[in-house]
Amino acid sequence: MAIKRSSGNQKSASTNKKTKKTKSKSNQGKKQLEKTLKNDSSSESRLVSATSNTEETENQEAGIRPQTLTDYIGQKELKKILNIAIAAAKDRQESLDHLLLYGPPGLGKTTMSLILASEMGVNCKITAAPALERPRDITGLLIGLKPGDILFIDEIHRLNRMTEELLYPAMEDYRLDITIGKGQSAKTRSIPLPKFTLIGATTKVGSLTSPLRDRFGLIQRLRFYEIDELTTIVKRTAEIFKTTITEEGAAEIARRSRGTPRIANRLLRRVRDYAQVEKADAIDLELAAIALEVFDVDPRGLDWTDRLVLTTMIEQFQGGPVGLEAIAAATGEDSKTIEEVYEPYLLQIGYLNRTHRGRIATEAAYQHLGYQKTLF
Repeated sequence: MAIKRSSGNQKSASTNKKTKKTKSKSNQGKKQLEKTLKNDSSSESRLVSATSNTEETENQEAGIRPQTLTDYIGQKELKKILNIAIAAAKDRQESLDHLLLYGPPGLGKTTMSLILASEMGVNCKITAAPALERPRDITGLLIGLKPGDILFIDEIHRLNRMTEELLYPAMEDYRLDITIGKGQSAKTRSIPLPKFTLIGATTKVGSLTSPLRDRFGLIQRLRFYEIDELTTIVKRTAEIFKTTITEEGAAEIARRSRGTPRIANRLLRRVRDYAQVEKADAIDLELAAIALEVFDVDPRGLDWTDRLVLTTMIEQFQGGPVGLEAIAAATGEDSKTIEEVYEPYLLQIGYLNRTHRGRIATEAAYQHLGYQKTLF
């Protein structure tokens, strides 16, 4: 089988990148913006990565998060269940059941925990499992809780064994068992805790131990967002940013956001910067498309590295099957990074298949990149 590049379709990833940079030379301000912002956005994470970066965590995400379930866009089934749980808990004047939220990053697990605290009129303490290295770390958090408070633990699947075992009696019996002393003189002391709600968030629910998972009263999955939901999110964020955006412009950003609100808001920030430099009055379809092409995010949400992986498979390995190590060697990327960072989305949209013989680029990937298969 030979592989030919369709002459009328888009060029290879590397050629695309060079062409976009060449076009931007006509405007010095645009060129400087592209260089600065692309470097900034890639210094900590990819532009289309669902993982939050320092800028978003410390400065911007808090300002655009909804405060109530009514304002929370998407996750309709989850909202129904939580509305029932909140109403019942308020009626009984009790705390919410322990809740486990799982799903890909960037879908709103932390936001949901803050909303639940707001709806219940209690405080929410936020931490991450890697920060709870020693028993005293979780002990201090638990003792400081007030009746009804919410303790949110992100990446809960990464809790160490000792910390996890301290949580068992805390979640089930609302008591904290601590050991004082060592050896034969060691004594166990139980400290009563106020009734609280533990909300755990994880991207790997299968990595949780059964004893911990079984102690959650509610286990709910967050799904990817639809285009219309993301469009509404982009319009809402643009209003907070005091940025004028059309329905078509918001939809264009939503289409390239991989079904993830965090990515949609990040792309909006970059498009807003581009619009400001270009002195545009509003972000419309054309401006959004041009800006996102400048930042190497194509209409399916693929960035340059995503396209590099697919292009390498097609051009050097005839579309596969090809082993992961061979792809890593040909692209210069780490095999684990390809498997855990790039492959999931390519598999999700049907551009890549995994078989027992190796990875295979699908017909949809050929069409998107402008290739055609020729048998001989």
